[in-house]
Amino acid sequence: MSQLLRAEINIPIPTDLVMVSKVELEKLEKQELTGVYWNMKDLEQRIRRKSEWIKENILFPSRFRKILDSENGGFVYYPQSKGQTWSFQAVEMASFLDKNFGEIFGRR
Repeated sequence: MSQLLRAEINIPIPTDLVMVSKVELEKLEKQELTGVYWNMKDLEQRIRRKSEWIKENILFPSRFRKILDSENGGFVYYPQSKGQTWSFQAVEMASFLDKNFGEIFGRR
């Protein structure tokens, strides 16, 4: 019968760094966005696309708008008149972008 060999490896961690589990990291990232609202400039910076592209590919297609629009219970405020600004619940929008990445960026 074969024996299991066990080895120990020590990896030094610099004192200015800490190790956290992936679950804890995701929780911390979510907390960072909780209660935060993005405007269009924030969203542009987040996904590195201009507002025209965002509107054409994410905000106005009906398959997404029915989910996103705050009038339908979503987390995006669509301006009703000139001068009003877009508003996005950061946690929900970030989650939506992650979940729909393939559909948003995969279609051309």
